[in-house]
Amino acid sequence: MIFAKAETQSGSGSVRPKTCGVEWLRVGCQGFRVSDFHQTGVISTLHRLGHRGLRPLEEELRRHAEARPIALLLPCLHSEIGGIALKGILDQLKSVHYLSQIIVSVDGAPSRAAFEEVRAFFAELRTTSGEPPTLIWNDSPGVRGLYRTLADEGLDPGPPGKGRGVWMALGVVIASARARVIALHDCDIRDYDRELLARLCYPIVNPNTNYEFAKGYYARFADRLYGRVTRLFMTPFLRAMKSVLGRHPLLDFLDSFRFPLAGECAMTTDLARSIRVPSDWGLEVGILAEVYRSCSLKRVCQVELVENYDHKHRALSEHDASTGLHRMVADIGASLIRNLASFGVEFDAGFLNTLTAAYMRLAQDAVARYHDDAALNGIPFDRHEEELAVETFQGALRAAGLDFVRDPMGAPQIPNWNRVSSALPEFLPEFLSVIEADAR
Repeated sequence: MIFAKAETQSGSGSVRPKTCGVEWLRVGCQGFRVSDFHQTGVISTLHRLGHRGLRPLEEELRRHAEARPIALLLPCLHSEIGGIALKGILDQLKSVHYLSQIIVSVDGAPSRAAFEEVRAFFAELRTTSGEPPTLIWNDSPGVRGLYRTLADEGLDPGPPGKGRGVWMALGVVIASARARVIALHDCDIRDYDRELLARLCYPIVNPNTNYEFAKGYYARFADRLYGRVTRLFMTPFLRAMKSVLGRHPLLDFLDSFRFPLAGECAMTTDLARSIRVPSDWGLEVGILAEVYRSCSLKRVCQVELVENYDHKHRALSEHDASTGLHRMVADIGASLIRNLASFGVEFDAGFLNTLTAAYMRLAQDAVARYHDDAALNGIPFDRHEEELAVETFQGALRAAGLDFVRDPMGAPQIPNWNRVSSALPEFLPEFLSVIEADAR
């Protein structure tokens, strides 16, 4: 191991140790960590192996973006504009100079006055060419008219929510035909740094890496271990399915992602045209399943964005299945079950009993492992709270499975944009006209 004195790299804000010409490593005992570069699973993992410096990374992105323009999608709630998280994101994005488009998909703005508040908030943000962001007012009269047009054609875009907001933003990028790469991240990240965006875009923008889809990942801990839905539901569920079914290509694919529920991803515009988007909390899982169907595994990667990540933490809501993590897990479980069924996995009441029992055992084992991990690192760990989460998630999984047995089709996914364009050739130009009218 190399021990090195740290010095600040001029202009980048990063810390870099001197190693007398030897490749440097971040060393834990001096505020750096030895990077993990182990490759696991069926997709490529791009690690955070030190600090190359943000300025060189952004300059390389700017050069590549001349041939492969980048659009950034921000699904945003009106209620978020008064929060610290979105203010910090905006402050960071003002210094980004390689974006050709910025699309803000706004939900929860019931009036013109509310929409104008969002527009005023984003007024200082600009693309590389100096254009302001394109705002989609998802609650405007004009956009609601578009929803009715779609529904009349059997192309219902679903209820309000992040899924529909993301789908609408994808439509704007496709309709305007100005970008070849699309990046997406949430608007509730509390410790946002623009390096997150740069690392997310890089695998898709760089023509030499040749990826079609990149998923972000990161650690989530602060005063405790976070990421409960991934730690205590998603991973144990996938491994419970493997223990019951044996190996399955879709399960191997999903289990290869270190943080499959991360809201940060990037993709080519061509891929965005062909994927269907769930309208509920199954969005991230549903997109991964669509990527599995559409892409060669060699063209899918996950990329480590930041060393730690903090965003809005939702309540467990153990007694209310309509909200919080309880609702989230039910939607994710339903999405997983329906996607597995589409690959020939048969679900009935007996299989569901076996699956939930296997999940419970593996999730309880996970709690014990996380307890030990937290103890070694001096992180507070409430074992009762973790066990309560597992019990809540088991109930949500069982409810999702029973709903599937009763209604295998469930709520349909939002159609992909290729189908919309085929059924309604004039829809995308009309969509752009409505957005421009709302902006006036």
